Amino acid sequence: MLHVLARCSVSSCEGRLVQSAFFFRKGFFRRTIRLKLEYDKCERNCKIQKKNRNKCQYCRFHKCISVGMSHNAIRFGRMPQAEKLKLKAESKMVEKEEASPMLSDHKFLVKQIHEAYMSNFNMNKAKARLILTGKTSKPPFIIHDMETFQLAEKTLAAHMVNSDYLESGSGLQAGDVVTALGCGELQQREAEARLFHCCQSTSVETVTELTEFAKAVPGFQSLDLNDQVTLLKYGVYEALFTLLASCMNKDGLLVARGRGFITREFLKSLRRPFSDMMEPKFQFATRFNSLELDDSDLALFVAAIICCGDRPGLVDVPLVEQLQESIIQALQLHLLANHPDNTFLFPRLLQKLADLRELVTEHAQLVQEIKTTEDTSLHPLLQEIYRDMY
Repeated sequence: MLHVLARCSVSSCEGRLVQSAFFFRKGFFRRTIRLKLEYDKCERNCKIQKKNRNKCQYCRFHKCISVGMSHNAIRFGRMPQAEKLKLKAESKMVEKEEASPMLSDHKFLVKQIHEAYMSNFNMNKAKARLILTGKTSKPPFIIHDMETFQLAEKTLAAHMVNSDYLESGSGLQAGDVVTALGCGELQQREAEARLFHCCQSTSVETVTELTEFAKAVPGFQSLDLNDQVTLLKYGVYEALFTLLASCMNKDGLLVARGRGFITREFLKSLRRPFSDMMEPKFQFATRFNSLELDDSDLALFVAAIICCGDRPGLVDVPLVEQLQESIIQALQLHLLANHPDNTFLFPRLLQKLADLRELVTEHAQLVQEIKTTEDTSLHPLLQEIYRDMY
């Protein structure tokens, strides 16, 4: 409003009068615009004051326009501040797109990657948040101790353990439970090993989804086949832990495609090294979820993780870097439009790339420790990913 007054070049006294007039005309102007009202034309240029403002609606309407009221002012009038900023950012983005075809290309890339993300992942953040906030008709089964874990093995077996994994020779059978629920040390060890296999099964399923997602990213399949394999080998676990954060809150995480919820305290109660497996992921998820990204943001971030030009052993580094740069630019522009009130979101998000690499390194070391000290096996696909990785 102050900008309007400045443009009109009125004195401070006159400014207060115009400002007051603006407020008592706002409802009239809004109704005129929304109802598309038309008034009888008047060429007398009537003087509009509070006492006589209803006498000539035509001049009253044009007085509103002359003091700076607009269609946008009406739209923004009763809009939350965050939504208002977002709409303004989108408007600026459209203007930039008209000036630069490259921005339009980035917007199309965002659309393609988001669609690939939504069609290839069984669980997304929007769906996970609905479950975690209790907004679904059927709440997940809560696993908080060995007894409820064994019960979940029976009731959620088909979703907790991938059938392909069972056929891979792990020795684990879906629904296997120890006979006594009051577990001794041996039964406890067996249950922990089975829980580890369930985690592996989920990882294998997510790696498969990530592979299909990567293939749908524009430009990925144009890369050398060896580079595609290398990018997936080094990127899938960083991407996996990014996606896992969506299924977590401070109390636990969703399992079995959202049908179960395993508590953080139960995972911490397991003996080492199993108790060390998930706690770092919870700590990362707490920090990552504070960024408040949505699925469209995550789609671009996951694509940027996979298409990373500094992976060891790449054949055509410049081509990978070119693809990565286009995704990073699209991510930056999308974040500016989607989170206009958070100008530092993009650099904060890029910092998470280093956190993810550290997290994956620690995870790989822990898996090797479990593999050598525990009576358990590793899925062939995961063995291939871990081989010579760190």
